Amino acid sequence: MTSTLDVSRAELGLVVMYLNKAEARDKLCRAIQYGSKFLSGGQPGTAQNVDKSTSLARKVFRLFKFVNDLHGLISPAPKGTPLPLVLLGKSKNALLSTFLFLDQVVWLGRSGIYKNKERAELLGRISLFCWMGSSVCTTLVEIGEIGRLSSSMKKIEKGLKNGNKYQDDEYRAKLKQSNERSLALIKSAMDVVVAAGLLQLYPKKITPRVTGAFGFITSLISCYQLLPTRPKIKAP
Repeated sequence: MTSTLDVSRAELGLVVMYLNKAEARDKLCRAIQYGSKFLSGGQPGTAQNVDKSTSLARKVFRLFKFVNDLHGLISPAPKGTPLPLVLLGKSKNALLSTFLFLDQVVWLGRSGIYKNKERAELLGRISLFCWMGSSVCTTLVEIGEIGRLSSSMKKIEKGLKNGNKYQDDEYRAKLKQSNERSLALIKSAMDVVVAAGLLQLYPKKITPRVTGAFGFITSLISCYQLLPTRPKIKAP
């Protein structure tokens, strides 16, 4: 039988694997940042200080990260992807890459390296609009992909006739993808609200507390999406 020590070692190994990812640490810090924003409600105090300091610290994790989406922008789209989804996907890559690039200038400004504070703040606002645009594109892409998966699943159901669809490997794979896409859809749609809150486009409706709540939820979703697959421990 598998010992408790083996199980504990495996679980701890997963934690180490998770925390070794820069992306995972960034999302954990993001949860702290937006959780603090929710608690502060935009009012001065300890929670707001944590929000601001964590926001600045997260920018270090994102240094040169714009290269990832730049690579996605110039990479060919998967075969069979409809042109509208390809264009939306490339727009998302371009906007997100721009956001991450401009975010580095914001970090330089807040760190005191870049002295032109007014321009740094302007670029910071432009970068947030780019992030909001990329979130809108992601939302539309996920809606389109979920629709495509739904059509594929219906075709599989028709082909099975009286068979149990949940016993079909292809159907279960499509269902898993659909669930993952649905979660990504929720996250991207909520991130649009977060971006609007940071830009203060609707300050009476999207308050700092609302922004913090939505940001905290999307951070938890991101943390969940990055979880490693649990290995199966075989009994000796």
